Amino acid sequence: MTPSQIVNYLDQHVVGQEEAKRQLAVAIYTHYKKIALAEPDKVEIIKSNVLLVGPTGTGKTLICETLARVLQVPFVTANATSLAQSEFVNDEIEAILLRLIDKAEGDIGRAQRGIVFIDEIDKLKAISGQQGTLRGTSGEGVQHALLKIMEGVPVRIKGAHYIDTTQVLFICGGAFVGLEETRARTRAFGFISTSESDNQKMLDRLNSRTKPTDLFEFGLIQEFAGRLPIIAHFNPLSREMMVRIMTEPKNSIYKQYRQMLANDGVELNIEALVFQQIADLAMEYKVGARSLRGIFEEMLTPTMYLLPDHPEVRQVKFTSLFEEPKFIGTRPAG
Repeated sequence: MTPSQIVNYLDQHVVGQEEAKRQLAVAIYTHYKKIALAEPDKVEIIKSNVLLVGPTGTGKTLICETLARVLQVPFVTANATSLAQSEFVNDEIEAILLRLIDKAEGDIGRAQRGIVFIDEIDKLKAISGQQGTLRGTSGEGVQHALLKIMEGVPVRIKGAHYIDTTQVLFICGGAFVGLEETRARTRAFGFISTSESDNQKMLDRLNSRTKPTDLFEFGLIQEFAGRLPIIAHFNPLSREMMVRIMTEPKNSIYKQYRQMLANDGVELNIEALVFQQIADLAMEYKVGARSLRGIFEEMLTPTMYLLPDHPEVRQVKFTSLFEEPKFIGTRPAG
């Protein structure tokens, strides 16, 4: 698939984040193009792992899951915080690779071309004098452990079996709270002195991106940050985007419930005001889109409880989140 085809597919499932979609689409296209062109005794092609930076609940995990689905490659997620809390971090990393093989249905060749998403990578700060917890290790220690598999090495797992991570794409994600302040303190690039608008646009683009020096100051060690050359930013979700997330994607929660009730001959109608009210509540919870499903399903729960006992109902209409829905219908029972 070309980058534009990948973006078109993502648009059906993920709302907003257009710049991040384009960056990821190009990264994915380039990664698998490199694999396809790799030949023995030719120039060695080095992969470019990806770092996703953005607040929680903005779609980082969703976009990775969607990419893996359209590419039909094995995909697993891991949590950096869990790795740091483990006393045996190498065993946990081995478990991640075992899950990748499991997703590939035992085909190690497919697993070696899969995607691993590691969330909360910003929790692995390397702090001078940092000590591990009683049953854990330091953030810097986990970074060093991840370095080996991210750069690509044969890893021995399950006895005599090996998996080579050279072609496994690693995508790391994190909220990186405070990174903007760190970026504001670092000096902008100023080596281009020109009045030409095109050059100025390129300079502005370079200055707007997160630089390796920002990640060093935040707490990532140089070697680890160096394994994440592609950095995509996810913007906080607005109220409008929250509403779109509930209604627009191909498998949005509203479409799911409409289909579910339609299978029983019931039409579900929710007015625009209700989605706006749900979005307002979700904005107050400050966890992005993660809270939308919970609020939506809590609103629907009483209705889903009553409907099976009222087969005469043909339509359910919600006009406000804070009012009872209207049940409409004349269909005779049975």
